[in-house]
Amino acid sequence: MSGISKPRMVAPAAPARPTREAAMEAVKTLLAWTGDDPAREGLLDTPGRVVDAFEEWYSGYGKDPVKELSRTFEDIEGYDDIVMLRNIDVESHCEHHMAPFLGRAFVAYMPVKRVVGISKIARVVEIFAKRLQTQETMTAQIADAINDVLKPAGVAVLVDAEHQCMSTRGVHHHDVTTITTQFTGVFKTDLNLQNRFMKMAGYG
Repeated sequence: MSGISKPRMVAPAAPARPTREAAMEAVKTLLAWTGDDPAREGLLDTPGRVVDAFEEWYSGYGKDPVKELSRTFEDIEGYDDIVMLRNIDVESHCEHHMAPFLGRAFVAYMPVKRVVGISKIARVVEIFAKRLQTQETMTAQIADAINDVLKPAGVAVLVDAEHQCMSTRGVHHHDVTTITTQFTGVFKTDLNLQNRFMKMAGYG
């Protein structure tokens, strides 16, 4: 019927973050579940150490990639070629098993009127890596953040990582890496430019 608006879909609110003490109790439960005794001497301080480690591993939730990219420089004196960072360390955890995946990221963009400090690109990779997600999602998030904030002619991202959910459990295949790529703008439409990026990354 005309004149009747559809109800808005409201995203559910995120659950309240548990306290540090609650997180430590959860670790104790897992230790007991494995068959060990959380009260034995060697494990007494383990819950606190695990929570400290989680704070570092998942610190990306409290950081904003847009803020990292917000300070730019417009005095590029006509530079109109690729800006690329190679071999950025990736230390992340997959959302399926919370197992680490470790590797390297290669990020490039084609500036139009402005560039950003090179360390900021590495920080953006780190922010998204220190969250739970898939490698595919992380690769797209890195490209989208740079594309949305810097408004370049194009962005290219390649991530090459080994997943410990595959190497230390399940099929137990070591030295197998997963490669994901994301291209926007000219890197997506210009295959010569895309191939140039791949060669610069060492995959051409």
